[in-house]
Amino acid sequence: MKKYLIISAIALVCQSAYSQLPGKIENTKQVLLPNGWKLSPAGHSITLGDLPLNMQVSSSGKFIAITNNGQSTQSIQLIDAKTESLLDEKIIRKSWYGLAFSKDEKHLYASGGNDNVIINYSIKNNRFADSDTIKLGESWPKNKISPAGIAINKLNTKLYTVTKEDSSLYIINPIGKRILKKIQLPAIAYSCTLSPDETKIYVSLWGGRAVAVVNLIEEKIANLIPVGDHPNELLLNKKGNYLFVANANDNTVSVINTATNKVIETIATTLYATQLTGSTTNGLALSMNEKSLFIANADNNCLAVFDVSQPGNSQSQGFIPVGWYPTNVKVIGNKILVTNGKGNTSLANPQGPQPISKADNSGYQMGSTANNKLQYIAGLFKGSLSFIDAPKIEQLRLYTTQVYANTPFNDKKTITADGEKGNPIPRKQDEKSPIKHVFYIIKENRTYDQVLGDMPKGNGDSSLTLFGKKITPNQHALADNYVLLDNFYVDAEVSADGHNWSMAAYATDVVEKTWPTSYGARGGTTNYEGGRPVTYPKDGFIWDYCQRAGVTYRSYGEFGDYGKANIKSLQGNMCPSSPGFDMDITDQVRADAWIHDFDSLLVAGKVPQFSTLRISNDHTSGQKKGKVSPQSAVADNDLAVGRIIDKLSHSPVWKESVVFILEDDAQNGPDHVDAHRSPAFVVGPYVKRNAVVHTMYSTSGFLRTMELILGLPPMSQYDAAAIPLFECFTSKPDFRPFTTIKPAINLDNRNVAVNESSRRSEFFNFAKEDSAPDLDLNEVVWKSVKGENSVMPAPKRSAFVILEKKKKDDDD
Repeated sequence: MKKYLIISAIALVCQSAYSQLPGKIENTKQVLLPNGWKLSPAGHSITLGDLPLNMQVSSSGKFIAITNNGQSTQSIQLIDAKTESLLDEKIIRKSWYGLAFSKDEKHLYASGGNDNVIINYSIKNNRFADSDTIKLGESWPKNKISPAGIAINKLNTKLYTVTKEDSSLYIINPIGKRILKKIQLPAIAYSCTLSPDETKIYVSLWGGRAVAVVNLIEEKIANLIPVGDHPNELLLNKKGNYLFVANANDNTVSVINTATNKVIETIATTLYATQLTGSTTNGLALSMNEKSLFIANADNNCLAVFDVSQPGNSQSQGFIPVGWYPTNVKVIGNKILVTNGKGNTSLANPQGPQPISKADNSGYQMGSTANNKLQYIAGLFKGSLSFIDAPKIEQLRLYTTQVYANTPFNDKKTITADGEKGNPIPRKQDEKSPIKHVFYIIKENRTYDQVLGDMPKGNGDSSLTLFGKKITPNQHALADNYVLLDNFYVDAEVSADGHNWSMAAYATDVVEKTWPTSYGARGGTTNYEGGRPVTYPKDGFIWDYCQRAGVTYRSYGEFGDYGKANIKSLQGNMCPSSPGFDMDITDQVRADAWIHDFDSLLVAGKVPQFSTLRISNDHTSGQKKGKVSPQSAVADNDLAVGRIIDKLSHSPVWKESVVFILEDDAQNGPDHVDAHRSPAFVVGPYVKRNAVVHTMYSTSGFLRTMELILGLPPMSQYDAAAIPLFECFTSKPDFRPFTTIKPAINLDNRNVAVNESSRRSEFFNFAKEDSAPDLDLNEVVWKSVKGENSVMPAPKRSAFVILEKKKKDDDD
């Protein structure tokens, strides 16, 4: 059956044209996402808040609780399971994954995130009543604790919580609000679950590839059971003799016999037989008879269904399509419940930037404008709760076919990529390309319309253009003389996941689930460019793949700073004179560093096969007084790009070179197609001249193209599935060099105006990329160009179908 389904689904996928735009697909019930994957959620759904991560069902099945842990408004929601309607909602200042009902259904305990508290909500008359807090320590940054998973005993006399920041298990008396015991764990923890006899608690070590078994009588770790990478959700069957563990970073579920503390089986949740990351297994539920296991694959937008009636000999039953980035799954009777972290569709912000009330409590304080914080890319995602009738065999067959039709990835693409015979871009790893040197320039945070919207031959809206030909003459010349790409989309939302997507074609569950907290100014790390192994993909970043394949490489400011590498594979492979992100350093300094280093490598005959260059001043410093103005910052960035192409194209290695240029993310700026659409460039002798290509490309597609040139395998299901840029290349090279175009404005123009935008900019943190709120920064940049009294259009989110689903609307 499975083989037939796969063949049928591939036929459906192959009917789609490369040049599609994101959005609702005509004549189908699918929605095409900007990353090339599709949605067609089963069942019906209701709208939730921003990034629901956890869902708990009360002991009788009467209540459903949801914790929304996104960048904007964070909240706890109480839902009536029978009527499928919202009963109550409480805004919470800081929250995270932890959530647990008391056995008597009179209390709901929720993590207070980096406030380092557990919040105890009383439930009366089907609503939240009084609340109290159990304090674990002083708030971030004084103490780094951050409670995650929560469990509570039947008598409501002991509460257990594991922590993300200090990697501990806290045993608490919830009535007296006293910490009874703190047990150190060997790694960052995510979830915990009590054994039925309450003598043991199992803890998933998110960063430790293991489950800790804590003996609660002796109050110490009794066993560490090795499992897969990034174990997160845990699920015990009713008898407590089998424990299921979701392993996000290797797409598996470990099945543990709790009597022996041994893994008796590993269930692969992928749609194809592949070791590539990209399914992101992160949610578990058993049917009421415990014969079926439902597994949430966040990055495949589906549930995998297994017959587990004979643990150790589980059998695949098929798949169920759900919403975007499913994070949790539960079962009540014959209903399957799924929280979709990003909802059932991308959402628009149709009314434009709107003031947010004080009740939002989402963090950024901007002086006098604290009450006018604008909605922002992360907050535009609204999660959903799907209600799906447990499918019978024939329905599951149809669902499975639909999941395959929604998925651009298949195992054949890992071996043979899309392409054409005789193209400089090989289709297989062992095929040769005439291109020997790949230069990859990563910039910061612009949309297509902001830069190239004024190019008549592309799909642009010049009314949204802020940095047109006068400001970016070099990039306009590259797009005009080589290939104009007007249908390219970044895979990321912000820089935290953007640099991971740009270097690995994937962002792990750790990155995706934690960056909204720090971006919402609720504490937590902002370090997402190496230095924290828990955030790394299973097999590393593109430099790790180069190292294993014997491909020479060098980085200029990406994942490092002035030669100090953030990850092991870059040690000794970084230019010592190249700075990382720093808005007080011009991109001319970055270009100078590369040029000087390049000259030395040319003389030594050691120009690497792969170079990554961080050229990042198009991020801008907004209107902060005394800083370089946005237009000058972007012009500085443009000139640096032009100088690098000029130098390279006049060098001996030009005849065997190609340059790829993209933004790590689009920073939520105005674009008439989608907030993910971004300027991207391909330059080199084997690149077509004076061409416009409307093919839908992604960050992962750029990486796949580089991998094929360098003889590297795909790093994830995303780059394996993505369309390589073969349409941009020709087998007939044109070796004409590029000459730098001098800027038409002064690169050192400074912000001098004192106005509302300059005052707001004073409160922006430019120490790290995206530490300032994206939409606010974009509005400030917009006003610097269009005028202080002008109104910035709302960011457009494609794949928009409807804003809000009613309770019984069927969207499958």
